Amino acid sequence: MAILITNIKELVQVEEQPVTRVAGAAMAEIKTLTNAWLYIEQGRIRDFGTMPCDELRLMKESASDQQNSSSPKMQDDLSRIDATGRMVFPSFCDAHTHLVYAGSREKEYIDKIRGLSYEEIARRGGGILNSARRLHEATEEELTEQASARLQEIMMTGTGAVEIKSGYGLNVEDELKMLRVIRRLKATSPLTIVPTFLGAHAVPAAYIGRQEVFVDLVIREMIPRVAEEGLADFIDVFCDRGFFTVVDTERMLEAGAKFGLRPKIHANELDYSGGIQVGVKHNALSVDHLEFTGEEEIQCLLNSETMPVILPGAAFFLGMRYAPARAMITAGLPVAMASDFNPGSSPSGNMQLILSMACINYRMLPAEAVHAVTINGAYAMGLNKDYGSIARGKVANVFITRPIPGIEFMPYAFGSNKVETVILNGKVING
Repeated sequence: MAILITNIKELVQVEEQPVTRVAGAAMAEIKTLTNAWLYIEQGRIRDFGTMPCDELRLMKESASDQQNSSSPKMQDDLSRIDATGRMVFPSFCDAHTHLVYAGSREKEYIDKIRGLSYEEIARRGGGILNSARRLHEATEEELTEQASARLQEIMMTGTGAVEIKSGYGLNVEDELKMLRVIRRLKATSPLTIVPTFLGAHAVPAAYIGRQEVFVDLVIREMIPRVAEEGLADFIDVFCDRGFFTVVDTERMLEAGAKFGLRPKIHANELDYSGGIQVGVKHNALSVDHLEFTGEEEIQCLLNSETMPVILPGAAFFLGMRYAPARAMITAGLPVAMASDFNPGSSPSGNMQLILSMACINYRMLPAEAVHAVTINGAYAMGLNKDYGSIARGKVANVFITRPIPGIEFMPYAFGSNKVETVILNGKVING
């Protein structure tokens, strides 16, 4: 199936020469085409330009390319979409979620309203340990059904690629169960899914006071089993106050590296934990959360290939300080934004809302925010070669908006879904 979208009011984030990520002052600049067209063929972006569209040229090129192919010719299998008054964006790339979980945790929400902190709730058996108990009782089928509904929800609000972490298992079999569910979702969903092993998400109650024994369990049993089944691309550790130390983290990252698992670190959400520095030291693809980030951490990131990933939903929901996005960008860093979709601290995977929070709470310009939720998010998942922008040869993951005035309207109208048509892997999902 080929798709030709014409009369596009504005085609957003066009790249003639694709970049790996966008950093510093460049984040405020975004390339667009007005009164544009976009041609999609065999699941990829084939071409784009400004109207009028020379369909005859496209057909000739398509026919020439397919002379020795059994693929249908463009003129025989072409779907036309008139996007008059509408904009086309690359799909959002959500680089940090925990969306495989069993049930919600709204009772803890009441505890938060009454003033209990994240750590106080955890000490009372809530938080991650609560989700671990629920996940233990759920079957793979139940978890798959619940997560599939969440994937459908985020897909309809513009997400095309998503990272999903384990971490609510906290023992060998339940961590493997989570990762097998993620593998099922990856095989059945049109979304591009990146699996991450997060065995060290919290210290289980049975190991409190002997944390190093649990770290040994992660290293000696969990990591080899995960690698044996090929269940994850990355390894993550919650390196923060009250969770895992820098020493713990280094041990687990080194063990993961032996099995080809690159790090992605939960860092500096609760304090200046050293998580950013240990992530950079071990060539982490991303360090995430970053509420406690100062000049030392920024300088460390500047000399690295590690992407800072900010999670606005968690800071908003928990009433925490905001990561210093403006200081990071001013210093020359790239910034990505992700949803942190999870039942305890960010029960939403709506990346349109994250786009709005980037502007409202973090004082980012709309162009900066768009880069943060697309190309920089793709980089933080290792997907930037094929996702995150409108470029020839990239996977055709795009969405068409409802009629809107311009780019700025996307973060401005934070309470409504501006997505009208979703196209993933070159196929129309809705609309």
